[in-house]
Amino acid sequence: MEDGKIAKVNVLRGAPCGATWEVAKRLIGHPVEDAARKIGLETQFYCSADPAGWDPVHGKSPVHFAGKIHDRELQKAIKKVFSLMEE
Repeated sequence: MEDGKIAKVNVLRGAPCGATWEVAKRLIGHPVEDAARKIGLETQFYCSADPAGWDPVHGKSPVHFAGKIHDRELQKAIKKVFSLMEE
């Protein structure tokens, strides 16, 4: 992070559809405080999974599920970066 914006994104494991890598590029330069929302939405835009295929266990489409997972994992990564900066 630099000046409250995302400076770099390392994808350790991404979605099979490739949305993770596309969205990671789009996060560079984006404000940290809005990054989790952006990654969730952008993942849904770039995800090629069928949005009509509802998951009966979670009650969401694969596209929505992917957005939530990306949102959650980015939030974890941001917290980790902040904790490393405090050391």
